[in-house]
Amino acid sequence: MATIYDVSVLAGVSLATVSRVINKNGNVSEKTTKKVMEAMDSLGYRPNAIAQSLASNRSNSIGILIPELCGPFFGNLMAGAEKRLRDANKHVIITAGHSNEESEKAGIEFLLSRNCDALILHLDALSDDYLEALCEKGIPLVIINRYIKPLHDRCIYLDNKTGGYLATKELLDLGHRKIAYIAGPNWKEDAKARFEGHIQALRETGIKLEDELVYMGDFKQESGTEGLKTLLNGNHQFTALVCANDEMASGAMAYAREQGMQLPEELSIIGFDNIVYSSYLFPALTTINYPVEEMAKMAAALILKEVYQVKGLKISNEFYPSLVRRHSVLPDKG
Repeated sequence: MATIYDVSVLAGVSLATVSRVINKNGNVSEKTTKKVMEAMDSLGYRPNAIAQSLASNRSNSIGILIPELCGPFFGNLMAGAEKRLRDANKHVIITAGHSNEESEKAGIEFLLSRNCDALILHLDALSDDYLEALCEKGIPLVIINRYIKPLHDRCIYLDNKTGGYLATKELLDLGHRKIAYIAGPNWKEDAKARFEGHIQALRETGIKLEDELVYMGDFKQESGTEGLKTLLNGNHQFTALVCANDEMASGAMAYAREQGMQLPEELSIIGFDNIVYSSYLFPALTTINYPVEEMAKMAAALILKEVYQVKGLKISNEFYPSLVRRHSVLPDKG
């Protein structure tokens, strides 16, 4: 098996020069780099990742913890972070926390045990105090979809309240006054903020929230189906429906069609997230754009800047939602 010494002899350079080429640090001319790379290829030499880690005190790997490893939303998050880091010759290790406190703690411990240089965390259950304690231990981390004031410079977050406001405001501007709402779980900060935005838009129009027109879902498609079923069975009139994410909106749309309802003529529906399939639903779903892939890329850029000292990176911590108009909403004819 070829060694770094064999590479240095064949390339006619020092061991230190070969090391600098392998670790991509130090000034090495393009000509010398080419000679070293050709020698490595000729000998079939592959750098030992563990040895590199010991030499540089870096594993060049970043841990990512997300609630689930399925679904288009978290797929976009993983894809955004992985691409930005891979472009910088870094790699990711991914695990899931399942929105459970113990599982999230176990996930973080797992990633740290793999010598990750930093962590990107999308968490639901762990407290702010726990995350502040991690930072006090000197663990580099970035938190997505959550704002913690003492850690504001480590948070990449969306203005969810404004997103919830924009969704309901669009329906109000189109004349709807009886608007139902399928919420996400109220123990999640993003779901809570979106609901607050909904209430604010109603209040500004002089409309009082009717508890009978609110269903507490869980962000999953099935709860959109069950939510609309429950709302319709309650015999309360409404002309429009806001869903706190697109998955629940798709479930609601499927149930509405099963009941023979014409969409959007009989019921306008708006979602939140702008996940990949929202434009392929029938009718195409009007929704709120959540730029999660760009946010994940920004989280990766923050790590590259702070942990690997990459220069020239501009960091934006707060992102803003926007309305995406499609075909699932019509003006109220009443």
